[in-house]
Amino acid sequence: MIRPAVLTAIKLIQDRYFEPLTLDELASEVFISRFHFSRMFAETTGVTPGRFLTAVRLFEAKRLLLTTSLNVSDIVCSVGYSSVGTFTSRFSRAVGMTPTQYREPQVAELLVAISPHYQRVPPLSALRGAGRNCASLRAGTGTLALQLDLPAGLPAADVLVGLFADPVPQCGPVAFSGAGAMYSGELRLTGVPAGSWTAIAVARHRVVGAAGSWFSIGYSTAQVAAHGLSTGRVELRPPAPTDAPIAITLASRQSPFSQRMLAMQRPALRAVA
Repeated sequence: MIRPAVLTAIKLIQDRYFEPLTLDELASEVFISRFHFSRMFAETTGVTPGRFLTAVRLFEAKRLLLTTSLNVSDIVCSVGYSSVGTFTSRFSRAVGMTPTQYREPQVAELLVAISPHYQRVPPLSALRGAGRNCASLRAGTGTLALQLDLPAGLPAADVLVGLFADPVPQCGPVAFSGAGAMYSGELRLTGVPAGSWTAIAVARHRVVGAAGSWFSIGYSTAQVAAHGLSTGRVELRPPAPTDAPIAITLASRQSPFSQRMLAMQRPALRAVA
């Protein structure tokens, strides 16, 4: 059961992310001590209040970069940062490209987004153009077979699975794979670096006769060996209000897909901080 205090705090973050919110303010709004609130929030959402707030701010910054012509300084102010330099450094470090580079067409084309108000999975034809790896040069030798348990009663779905170093990723996965018209079953990821990763699966269920699509999402920890076959399982469910928003692109300055695009424009691009 989701605790009402956590839902209230999440609603406050979503409504006031552009303000200089602090942990003490959030705790006082739900009448809980700072220590108890922080522990309760992390137990419910999997991340601290501060990381949830950062996820909301970066999600909104990405949305504005991709869907508006606002300049970066206006976006900085609208998502709760006071310094363009600080925002640019944090954004570049987290995302792997500068805010200006994030406006390249391929970023939007290969965007994966899940939030309470917006869900998107790129078409599988676009994913094939992205290559095997994205956002990382850490090509590995492991193979991961993931059993995906999709929600019962929903139609087949286009499914995308990525492996991330962070449970709330801001840049692309170290490896990914996708499948169309899939029910529950196995999906394999190859070229995976050895280590412990967060597997995130997103499914878009196409409902005949309905406007739009239904989405489901699932998280799990995957241990991948350097060689041979590793296994794991992800159980998908409808998005929940306690899920931190995710917006990652499979286009990257480091991937073969985006290197071709960037080669023609390199003189005009700034280096990532």
